[in-house]
Amino acid sequence: AAPHGLYFAPDPSSQKSCTIGGNVAENAGGPHTLAYGVTTNHVTALELVLPDGEVVRVGNAQGDAPGYDLTGLFVGSEGTLALVTEITVKLSRKPEAVETLLAIFDSVDDAAETVVDVTARAIIPAACEMLDGWTLRVVEDFVHAGFPRDSAAVLLLEVEGLREAVAAQARAIAEVSNAHHAREVRLARDNAERELLWKGRKNAFGALGRLAPSNYVLDGVIPRTKLPQTLRRIREIGARYGFDICNIFHAGDGNLHPIVLYDPRDRGQFEHAMQASGEIIRYCVAVGGALTGEHGIGMEKSELMPLLFSDADFDLMRRVHDAFNPACLLNPGKIFPLSKGCGEIRVASRTPSDSRPSAT
Repeated sequence: AAPHGLYFAPDPSSQKSCTIGGNVAENAGGPHTLAYGVTTNHVTALELVLPDGEVVRVGNAQGDAPGYDLTGLFVGSEGTLALVTEITVKLSRKPEAVETLLAIFDSVDDAAETVVDVTARAIIPAACEMLDGWTLRVVEDFVHAGFPRDSAAVLLLEVEGLREAVAAQARAIAEVSNAHHAREVRLARDNAERELLWKGRKNAFGALGRLAPSNYVLDGVIPRTKLPQTLRRIREIGARYGFDICNIFHAGDGNLHPIVLYDPRDRGQFEHAMQASGEIIRYCVAVGGALTGEHGIGMEKSELMPLLFSDADFDLMRRVHDAFNPACLLNPGKIFPLSKGCGEIRVASRTPSDSRPSAT
């Protein structure tokens, strides 16, 4: 789309490895969802294959189809309602001007408070990403993006739109950052420097492979106002279990991605990593957040769903599910807790003698 002056606004961070189909299945976000919304806001139509083989289309190219918003229903359904075989997305025009800022802090709390204050002042950057010191150091060693290795945290912010508005927003963000004790606020000098900063952000997960044999990536969501206290709690949980927990995430919309570094060959480490991760996600919910922002529920978090939903909620979701996939032929055992739907299929799918294929 770029040669035509267009782009896909959600801008998934894992674009080198993810697919548009995966984005649709999980209703994925990305760095630029703060201003432009998540995947569902940019999908206008879908071609679907129902479990009985029927091919149907929902939505239209213009995104204004009458009737129920079935496109919105299927985006984020994690492959439990139908197979998606064609996707029509809305492309956006490239903005007139873009400015990318790197705000550097000697305190994680100061960086987190800056995020809270930026949005409280109704400044809406296109993107607002945060990397803590532990993460940015390993990223810098790997990518050489220009992140200061001696800082406690950085914010990578981007503003775009009309040239005059972009300049005003960039100045406002710098002022807020300085008010929260930013050591420095850098403005990318050109497109090459901008792309290098984003390369550092988008290759961060790969860089972490240099620190531990494996890692467990979380996907909790919290209100932005709870960001400072939640990061403190994550540090406390990591210290208690003896883990280094890296933080690199979409700070602007409160979508956290704590990364627990551990060795899966050590059974004790694996179990403690799961326990620490469960505590973090439960805390996210306790402060008014949610279980997932873009990675989905799958089987990993299905038993935590009752933290957010009542039996009546599950009954309604099950009725919607059964209208499309009554025999649980697609992704059995996903999303619903064991006792809340498709339980018999989920148990059966774990039996070695069961030869039915199971989507992953």
